[in-house]
Parts: sequence; C-alpha cells; structure tokens
Amino acid sequence: MKILVCISNVPDTTTKITFTDNNTQFNTNGVQFILNPWDEIALARAIELTDGGKGTVTVINVGEASTDATIRKALAIGATDAVRINAKPHDAWYVAYQVAEYVKANPFDLILTGKESIDYNGSKIAGMLGELLDLPSVSIIKKLDVDGSTATVEREIEGGKEVLTIPLPFVAGTAEGVAEPKIPNMRGIMSARTKPLTVVEAVDVKTFSEIISYETPAPRGQVKLVDAGDPAQLVELLHTQARVI
Repeated sequence: MKILVCISNVPDTTTKITFTDNNTQFNTNGVQFILNPWDEIALARAIELTDGGKGTVTVINVGEASTDATIRKALAIGATDAVRINAKPHDAWYVAYQVAEYVKANPFDLILTGKESIDYNGSKIAGMLGELLDLPSVSIIKKLDVDGSTATVEREIEGGKEVLTIPLPFVAGTAEGVAEPKIPNMRGIMSARTKPLTVVEAVDVKTFSEIISYETPAPRGQVKLVDAGDPAQLVELLHTQARVI
C-alpha cells in the first residue's frame, strides 16, 4: 500500500506573532517552525498501517527550501521518502492543486492530511483534494483501519458517531484518536539524512484569494469576579455590562 501524507510547516504555538509591511506580511524573524501537529497524527497512522513491510509512506509539502528541516523530521519519524513542491503556499486552493497535480502523475492508495493546520485552521485541503482527484474524501476522522482494498473510518457527529466503509483510494483528514504522534529516535534521525527528498517545481495555477492585512486579537480585558453565592449579580452583569443576555 502506498500512502501519501500531506504535511505543513507551521509556527510553534508558543511563538510571539508579529507582522511587517503595514501588517500585510507575517514576520518570520525569530519564529520557530514545526511539523503541524495534526499532520503528525496522520503520519503516525500511516506508519502504523505500513509497518512490517506492508507499504510505503511518502510525505509531501508545498513550501520553499526553508521547510526542509520540517520535512526531514517527518522522515526521521518514519516516512519512507519525501516530496517538496518548490513554491510558497499562497492558500489552501493553491496547495491542494499542487498536491493533486503530483498525485495525478504518481497515484497513491491512500491520501492523509491533518484535519487542519494550526496557523490558518482552514480544514479545506482534504475536501479540495478529493474534488480535484475525483476521489471520496472524509473529514474529520477519529479512527482509521484498512482491510485489503477497503477502509473503515469513524468520525464524531452530533449526538453520536458515524462509521463509514470506503474503497481505496480516498482522502481523509485526521484528528486526535487516529494515532499517537511518534517521537523520532536516534536511528530515525540518522537515517533521515539519507532518505530521498525530491524537489519538484510548482505548476501554474490561478489564485483566487489575497491576504489584505493581518490583525492580532484585542488584548484580554479585566476579569470581574462574582461571589458563587450571588447568581443574581452574575445575571445582572451579563445583562447590563457584557450585554450577552
């Protein structure tokens, strides 16, 4: 079984975010980038499914050379090889299109993504890939098992859970529960240096969105404490000051 895992290079959640050029550009100076945590879950499950010589795991990233360190981490975790599409990821549509074009020339049995990236939280890639490749897609899954040419996935819905059987190939966006992220060991780190990392040039694609400006959240206001024995005061404050009721 050949599995493709889409990975993204994202700022660490502890990073202080700032912007430049009149708030039109993300300031990467001093920013620590990491492998998107949701993609780590997808990668971990792909490795489990192919463990013991049952298949291969390829990771793919749309990014510039600065993302190579993140790709190498994915290789250290256990991916077989990697592909980097040499382009700045403008938006979800651009990324999905680039990955889809690669997959059309290099088919896979299963394509996994994280449910979203922790920087833009769009949750779009899995659905877009399914549409562009004319494949079934499902998000956000909590469990994934494969038996021969059929997969069983489970996801949460309002009031319960949904279990689906899907023929391979298909696309899935993974969430917590699918697998536990893996920590690379020394052997993995050493072998990652020699594993193939293929760089391919991006194809031309029309973009449909443009970032006009960024804004940081408003500073957190003061907290007003209300005595637990005085619910009437809480109701009054919610009505007269917070104006939420």
